[in-house]
Amino acid sequence: MSSRAGHSFRETLSLPNLWDVAAFLLVLGVVALLAWGSREMAATFVPGKIVPSLSLDPRHLPYYALRTVIRMGAALCLSLAFTLTYGTLAAKSRRLSPILVPTLDILQSVPILGFLSVTVTGFIALFPGSLMGVEAASIFAIFTSQAWNMAFSFYQSLKTIPRDLGEAATLFGLSGWQRFWRVEAPFAVPPLVWNIMMSVSGGWFFVVASEAITVGKTAVTLPGIGSYVALAIHRQDMGAIAWALATMLAVILLYDQLFFRPLVAWAEKFRVELSQARIAPESWCLTLFARTRFLARALSLAGALPELLTERLPRRRRPRTGEHRHRGRPAARIMDRIWNAAFAVAALWALWKLARFVSVIPFGEILSVFGLGLATMARVAVLLIMASLFWVPIGVTIGLNPRWTTRVQPVAQFLAAFPANLLFPAAVVLIVRFRLNPEIWTAPLMILGTQWYILFNVIAGASAIPNDLREAAANLGLSGWELWRRLLLPGIFPSLITGLVTASGGTWNASIVAEVVSWGPTTLTATGLGSAIARWTEQGDYPHIVLGIAVMSMYVVCLNRFFWRRLYLLAQTRYRLD
Repeated sequence: MSSRAGHSFRETLSLPNLWDVAAFLLVLGVVALLAWGSREMAATFVPGKIVPSLSLDPRHLPYYALRTVIRMGAALCLSLAFTLTYGTLAAKSRRLSPILVPTLDILQSVPILGFLSVTVTGFIALFPGSLMGVEAASIFAIFTSQAWNMAFSFYQSLKTIPRDLGEAATLFGLSGWQRFWRVEAPFAVPPLVWNIMMSVSGGWFFVVASEAITVGKTAVTLPGIGSYVALAIHRQDMGAIAWALATMLAVILLYDQLFFRPLVAWAEKFRVELSQARIAPESWCLTLFARTRFLARALSLAGALPELLTERLPRRRRPRTGEHRHRGRPAARIMDRIWNAAFAVAALWALWKLARFVSVIPFGEILSVFGLGLATMARVAVLLIMASLFWVPIGVTIGLNPRWTTRVQPVAQFLAAFPANLLFPAAVVLIVRFRLNPEIWTAPLMILGTQWYILFNVIAGASAIPNDLREAAANLGLSGWELWRRLLLPGIFPSLITGLVTASGGTWNASIVAEVVSWGPTTLTATGLGSAIARWTEQGDYPHIVLGIAVMSMYVVCLNRFFWRRLYLLAQTRYRLD
């Protein structure tokens, strides 16, 4: 009798309830919108023929916004897959790490227009006769604005795993796959969530460039908010710009409620805590799905599938005392030497090809390009210091207060998503009106879109400080500078370094559009590598373009290697939750 009652009780639990109906309608509505918005992504496209023009009629903005959201969503999925694979290999592979980390430094320093000019022809050839080729090129361009920041965050988290968690994984004999999904990935989730928000918000700045693509002599303008803003700026239509910003704000609020806020609330369970006094963030959307019966059961079964698969994997056998664990050392040393030699040969070959391509440029002019890089580097350094002094206290205050976090989160996302190039005309007018020096006053434009990397990472680092450490600091009476020196700065240090590294690369990249600004017939130019690359791009001078991007990459890689990497090592060895 009790068995029948228990069976009927389980059946009752699995039957749908009203919450299942509401959740099903919500999911169905989202899927229907995505299907409606993507119906024309594979339309017929022939290079050389005119593509239907964009309209500034505000009635088209909801459809344009949906097309942009679809592209950014696809780019985010690719960025997440890239992060989990590339970041893991960079953090855990002894042979690949010396190659992957500098490569990531180079990739984040390459301008998005550089990726577009190289990849758009290949994507069009991959989808002949279809607009999907141009759509794929646009998605890839947005991917390049999201992936590097997320990969750096995941890499930093994997390098700062607390030793006790690693020792527990070894003690239980977890395999590499089980260790990754049960220990390392959960520890990296909270900061990764905040960097996903930053990547998506920062991607709004690049949709302007990624949705207006030039293929030969044909300009292909894909429908979207970015192309709408670009057209409004070109026509100097302030009303259309206002409509675009209002639509952007509505979209940000929607995906904050439907995606990011549930994600932040879900990521809270992965925090490393010994006490639970902290107020956890809430989400009505997550609560809706949690109160369902059928969907909750289906989601729990789907979530248990990876765990069931990892359970079937053989566990790592713990080595016995005195067991020799390095029988393959001679062979490993030989493979390391072969690998290093192959990498050196490939690097020398790439340098030789680069030298041949830019050999038409006089040597003295090449040296002057390095001098232009020094001017841009000085601007980047000053801007990072000023942004850190301003945003670190604000980010720590927000991160330590869960209520403030939930209130400020959508505001910060909108500010980060605000297209900074909309402020460039106002900057030109003010500089000309007050006769300011463009060499100085165009510099803040470089960090308008990248300062948010610092804020978001600081918020993530401050919110990840365990509540028991904060309670201990309060019991010890720490306040003021002592509290910052002993708890807050060490607690946010790894996340702060990640934010500074990504902000640094983004600021170098932004110098190409910020060192040359114009409004109507007035153009202001600051001396630097960014303005030089912009000028050479306009002239179509490919040897100089390649030289400028190579020099910028050299500066970024050297700074990351000899400065930021040392701070990373300090964060990994001294400022970690052990």
